[in-house]
Amino acid sequence: MKILVDADACPVVIKEILFRAAERSGLELTLVANQPLKVPPAANIRAIQVAAGFDVADHEIVRRVEAGDLVITGDIPLAAEVLEKGGMALTARGERFTAENIRARLNMRDFMETLRASGVQSGGPAALNQSDRQQFANQLDRLITRALRAASSD
Repeated sequence: MKILVDADACPVVIKEILFRAAERSGLELTLVANQPLKVPPAANIRAIQVAAGFDVADHEIVRRVEAGDLVITGDIPLAAEVLEKGGMALTARGERFTAENIRARLNMRDFMETLRASGVQSGGPAALNQSDRQQFANQLDRLITRALRAASSD
């Protein structure tokens, strides 16, 4: 399993959790963004800067993701593409996108987009809190543990 991060919108605290997890597990961690990023000096952690533009980072992530890989993103259409390729997708709040919930999430996203386009102010998501960070760290740990166990039994 590799971990790919849609890093433009990923909170710093989540990146720090990911850095520690990659260092501890040895899994490959790649942050993809359209701006330069600082990453710790580790052989398994890297940042890729893509050109600026709509969905350029998303397209790069989809190009790189393989079955069994984990993508960290809040972008629902990107998560849907990752799932189609057999990958896993996790938000910065520790919520997993799955085959069972992705269609409903896409529908809600489209509905909210329609409301915003008609002038309805919907506000944004609440700020990331300690509970969200803990949920993310716990879910990440479960996925990494499962991947490492599967790799050691092969």
